[in-house]
Amino acid sequence: MDVQESIDTQRLESTAKELVVEGKGILAADESFGTIGKRFEAVGIEANEENRRAYREMLFTTSEIGEYLSGVILFDETIRQKASDGRLLPQVLEDQGIVPGIKVDRSTVDLPLSPGEKYTQGLDGLGDRLEEYREMGARFTKWRAVITIGDGIPTRACVESNARALALYAAFCQNAGLVPIVEPEVLIDGDHSIERCDEVTEWTLRTTFDALREHKVHLKGMLLKPNMVISGKEAPHQSGFEEVARYTVENLLRSVPAAVPGIVFLSGGQTDVQASANLNAMNQLYTDLPWELSFSYARALQEGPMKTWGGDAANAEEAQRIFRHRARMNSAARSGSYSEDMENEQAA
Repeated sequence: MDVQESIDTQRLESTAKELVVEGKGILAADESFGTIGKRFEAVGIEANEENRRAYREMLFTTSEIGEYLSGVILFDETIRQKASDGRLLPQVLEDQGIVPGIKVDRSTVDLPLSPGEKYTQGLDGLGDRLEEYREMGARFTKWRAVITIGDGIPTRACVESNARALALYAAFCQNAGLVPIVEPEVLIDGDHSIERCDEVTEWTLRTTFDALREHKVHLKGMLLKPNMVISGKEAPHQSGFEEVARYTVENLLRSVPAAVPGIVFLSGGQTDVQASANLNAMNQLYTDLPWELSFSYARALQEGPMKTWGGDAANAEEAQRIFRHRARMNSAARSGSYSEDMENEQAA
């Protein structure tokens, strides 16, 4: 039997297209305990289960976000939690017309015998976990690999081992009827040039798609979540929006098959405005691409709302207003219609 006959390709393709529908993008609310703990600590919020639950409920119950968000990526703890009215958080999202998803990797470990490099773990028991998540309402998944640019790195061992893991993950997900978001992130950390980022990103993407093909992943039933091609954050020259847009899209045109329905960028350490402006520039400059250019932002959607909320329910309404504004800005960036004037509306 042909491998495509053994999975429901029509369902996978339909969900993938729903996630990159015009004018909408994805919120990544899948921070691990350690990551959200650091972000809470930075704005004076105690990192405990109830605060994590209340914070995510505040985000997910924001009015009108279904107009700007197609999906939300959840963490294992979050998919099991309930809102204060008793609804499970995935149900809260569905009631907003938003597709629930789930992060399924188990974070990174140091790559053996390769200082400064990481490998993402989580393949053991993945099939069973996917079945459970699907029963809990998840319709798509995410797995993040991390590629670091530095002195003598990345190595072939790092790029290839992470590409194989991403491909195996994607195959497991499609076998379970879930759309995989494949996230090979070339980190913004470092002082490298945009040209070096371009080189490493193309190598990483080409290697990843070679592995996806080898593992017979149905490309029309997946999404790619890459970094933008951008200067390292300590680089002496910081590229402008148009330069980032051109480097990024030209790289993708060389590296990503047209069969992939959508590319949902990570923000990767950019500011919220920077992430919106870069995405906007891509969609302004390139209007005839084989795939949708969208977003799957975490910090670039959440930094303002989290700081405003601060763990205090009295601040929830203002935090939701800021969150809704950021979602609307990125929705506008999807069509190239985002502007500085729109940002100023928030201040007013």
